[in-house]
Amino acid sequence: MLLLRPGPTRGRGRGRPAGAPRCGLSPPWSPAWICCWALAGCQAAWAGDLPSSSGRPLPPCLEEDYHFEYTECDSSGSRWRVAIPNSAVDCSGLPDPVRGKECTFSCASGEYLEMKNQVCSKCGEGTYSLGSGIKFDEWDELPAGFSNVATFMDTVVGPSDSRPDGCNNSSWVPRGNYIESNRDDCTVSLIYAVHLKKSGYVFFEYQYVDNNIFFEFFIQNDQCQEMDTTADKWVKLTDSGVWGSHSVMLKSGTNILYWRTTGILMGSKAVKPVLVKNITIEGVAYTSECFPCKPGTFSDEPGSFICQVCPRNTYSEKGAKECIRCDVDSQFSEEGSSKCKERPPCTTKDYFQIHTPCDEEGKTQIMYKWIEPKICREDLTDAIRLPPSGEKKDCPPCNPGFYNNGSSSCHPCPPGTFSDGTKECRPCPAGTEPALGFEYKWWNVLPGNMKTSCFNVGNSKCDGMNGWEVAGDHIQSGAGGSDNDYLILNLHIPGFKPPTSMTGAMGSELGRITFVFETLCSADCILYFMVGKKLALCTNNITDFTVKEMVAGSDDYTNLVGAFVCQSTIIPSESKGFRAALSSQSIILADVFLGVTVETTLQNINIKEDMFPVSPSQIPDVHFFYKSSTTTTSCVKGRSTAVKMRCNPAKPGAGTISVPSKCPAGTCDGCTFYFLWESAEACPLCTEHDFHEIEGACKRGFQETLYVWNEPKWCIKGISLPEKKLSTCETVDFWLKVGAGVGAFTAVLLVALTCYFWKKNQKLEYKYSKLVMTTNSKECELPAADSCAIMEGEDNEEEVVYSNKQSLLGKLKSLATKDKEDHFESVQLKSSRSPNI
Repeated sequence: MLLLRPGPTRGRGRGRPAGAPRCGLSPPWSPAWICCWALAGCQAAWAGDLPSSSGRPLPPCLEEDYHFEYTECDSSGSRWRVAIPNSAVDCSGLPDPVRGKECTFSCASGEYLEMKNQVCSKCGEGTYSLGSGIKFDEWDELPAGFSNVATFMDTVVGPSDSRPDGCNNSSWVPRGNYIESNRDDCTVSLIYAVHLKKSGYVFFEYQYVDNNIFFEFFIQNDQCQEMDTTADKWVKLTDSGVWGSHSVMLKSGTNILYWRTTGILMGSKAVKPVLVKNITIEGVAYTSECFPCKPGTFSDEPGSFICQVCPRNTYSEKGAKECIRCDVDSQFSEEGSSKCKERPPCTTKDYFQIHTPCDEEGKTQIMYKWIEPKICREDLTDAIRLPPSGEKKDCPPCNPGFYNNGSSSCHPCPPGTFSDGTKECRPCPAGTEPALGFEYKWWNVLPGNMKTSCFNVGNSKCDGMNGWEVAGDHIQSGAGGSDNDYLILNLHIPGFKPPTSMTGAMGSELGRITFVFETLCSADCILYFMVGKKLALCTNNITDFTVKEMVAGSDDYTNLVGAFVCQSTIIPSESKGFRAALSSQSIILADVFLGVTVETTLQNINIKEDMFPVSPSQIPDVHFFYKSSTTTTSCVKGRSTAVKMRCNPAKPGAGTISVPSKCPAGTCDGCTFYFLWESAEACPLCTEHDFHEIEGACKRGFQETLYVWNEPKWCIKGISLPEKKLSTCETVDFWLKVGAGVGAFTAVLLVALTCYFWKKNQKLEYKYSKLVMTTNSKECELPAADSCAIMEGEDNEEEVVYSNKQSLLGKLKSLATKDKEDHFESVQLKSSRSPNI
């Protein structure tokens, strides 16, 4: 049961009969509180049996004159419901105490316990309830029950008393939707005490982006002893503009919650404060009332456990059932607003310009756009209009190292070539190599390895505004919407490759960045330039191993050593648990990166072939070589480290690290360390050569083509496996049917043609015979013979001989051309005359 309530509710600060102890504002562990409940059973005597000071009897109590509360739970887990008079009320006849609900009873989310009938009822519209929890989401002022305690951290200079002004002005400051920590080097604790009758938890959202301020959250009991929440004490850093969440389990009884911050000032640099919002405590036995929705939110349904945020251009007051629209023409509001604002006249800060990509003519267009969402007005007297868009200008040349090759976009020069951006890429002269790097002189479009964003400290967004804008020969920050906007420009460099002439040079720089800038701000503004790098973090003292893991996980750099490779010996905890695990002082094994190669030797550091098992794949291992600049008596040249990176698709993520079997400690001489790092991240990116296709059988005119990876698969990420392809096909049965049909048709056609031509042949023979007979009888009649007898001595040599006899094919040809030509039969006659005549 919650005894200290977070805010003003019905009955808080209530009066009581004369002589009764005041217990409404006492802490739950104080004797006055206990005594208050001890006297609750006598309230009838106070209110009804004693005469009033004027001697007149007290009027009977009405329902609005008192309220109900529960007594403390006894050893059996039961309690009583008693009536308590409201403030400045004198009446008699209070209801008698009745047995209350069991101590562990609680209502569901969206409900509250109606004390008169001791039943759970749904919250009305415009209110919400967590059932067995409370929530703090309004930070216009410090809610009741919260307190600030500020101290100054002792240093070698002296205690906190030596500081002139102390930390009297340091505290957590409410900022509306969140509460903000201190920005100085004081230690400030935000404290809240809660009494739970059953186990629960505390949950809150936060922003913690600066490691120059320490942020911890811990819990104490009523004896000021820290609870067993070591693993949840240190809060992790968050990314800029991102709200993280933190949750800790709470035990039944009294829990004192501490949010504590301590700033470490580096010169005049101010630290970025920690922001906390939406503190939720779950585990109270019951809640006797619903909480009204805060301004800017609403609840339109009974039984709500959360209030919804009003959309843009609407607002609401406290306890709203719905949001009210602003006048769209003259007013505006952000999401979750409690009132509407007047739209200001448009200025040059309300629009921005962009350059379109270069066209085929080498021209770019300047386009002007309003910053969205548009909140200004153009129809006011002193407002400006949006400049006309579409003006064409010559495109700037490509940046050095790029060339357009006659196209509308710039492309990087091939390896081994160079260009100043205006000329074609040319090969480097003999004996020279390209000076690799990025040089951005012209800004027509944002380069591919850059991105721009914007975030607001309060609501973690900038309403879709551009952070930075390209402007021809420079890039400029956009116009922020509020004082808390951060406009970010990120430049990603995938890696560095020093020139060949510098390879192996100790202490030489791998890269350098230079830029020219100026700040023209109409208000206070700060330009931050930050370089991010990743290093291994090792604790540099003997400490509890679990705490070390916690501190390192929260990016707390106190007592840490930054290096590429470090070693820390772990002393296991005792089996009986009397001693926790310990880690020894860390040893830096590598703080200088020498290079990476597929060869096994670099700068006298050699990885022997038999040191690790042979790789089953054809992908070569990649070797990283490091060196430590720290020398020891046993390692006069310092320590060196070689890491063999091997592709192993079966070990995703970070993979596993192993040491040589011959050197279980990772080193055989104490100076050179060897590690085998197997991970899927060491595998090459997948290409189209890493999969093949499988064609399925043709079914019902469709055929599936599946794509599967080659086995074993030695690649990750890269291109994705194509989706299965479905195509039309023609089966063998279909062709057999087609062939049979064509064969049958051909056979029928041949039979029909044979019959047709046979019949034609019969007619031709008949016509031919008739023609011959007619010719012999009429046109070819011979003169009458002198005699019919053959003279003696004469030979019968005159015979009628046909010069030719047409075949069937000839007859057909003759028949086909009978309409075009005159046909006749030639007959050769043999004469009986002498050849000499």
